[in-house]
Amino acid sequence: MKKDFATIKLNKHITPLLKLRGHHLICLHFFSGEGYSPEFVENLREILRESEDGKGIEVCKGADEVCKKCPYLKEEKCFYSLNAEAGIREMDRRAVKLLGVKIGDRINWMGIWEKVPAIFVEWAKEYCNDCDWRKVCERTIKYKRLIKR
Repeated sequence: MKKDFATIKLNKHITPLLKLRGHHLICLHFFSGEGYSPEFVENLREILRESEDGKGIEVCKGADEVCKKCPYLKEEKCFYSLNAEAGIREMDRRAVKLLGVKIGDRINWMGIWEKVPAIFVEWAKEYCNDCDWRKVCERTIKYKRLIKR
């Protein structure tokens, strides 16, 4: 109990970081206002607002700030489809590697955006073609500019 109190006391003076998993560091740049539910969409808007306003981000493994409002998250795992969790974890590993970050790194949103153009064509070839959200992302200006490279 004493440890919990010390943690709370210490953390109340520190701005908490947003925790985002690998593929969200890339894919959130193409958010256009659509999602699984109104609650999910509002959560995405808030995450982006805070990120764009300069709130720090910690690269995490597994379910993150986006996932917490996803209707497919059960017991910290994705149940979107039969093998969703394994596929998402692999996508996260690939995103982290392409972006040159590690789990636990503290980064900022603009720093990640600066890296996305250099890795986007490779990312798109590997993940966008089979993604259920592809048509939504394709409508964004950022996606259109990067896919033409």
